[in-house]
Amino acid sequence: MKIESLMSTKLVTLHLDDDLSKAKDVFNTHNIHHILILDDDNKLAGVITDRDLFKHLSPTVGTSKESPKDISLMQRKMHQIMSRELISAKKEQSLNEAVLLFHDNHISCLPVTNEQGKAIGIITWRDILKVIALQYRKKIKQSG
Repeated sequence: MKIESLMSTKLVTLHLDDDLSKAKDVFNTHNIHHILILDDDNKLAGVITDRDLFKHLSPTVGTSKESPKDISLMQRKMHQIMSRELISAKKEQSLNEAVLLFHDNHISCLPVTNEQGKAIGIITWRDILKVIALQYRKKIKQSG
């Protein structure tokens, strides 16, 4: 099975100079765990996870105890907190290769890029787990 058959092509992206408040809104709106960050040429430049965001948020953001410092933190830019050392894949790679990339690099998502470095998809560890679960369920039904 190829990555292409499992990757999501409905990408949620932000740009390098978008701020944390925009990322927070995107995570809340789309119920996702990863946002791909694009540069000025719309090439993949980084990834931010919901955990990255929460590490930089104050627990008082959006409450009556919100401070000027909290508001200031929300203005930080994606390029200041995103992961830059990207591990990515090509759509032709196998799911087994993807599993090795997840395991060997301790990552939770794998952006899929084309030859020009533009993001065309994303696959997460949850996608891999779903395939394994469905295959196992099928195996149980066949043996039962």
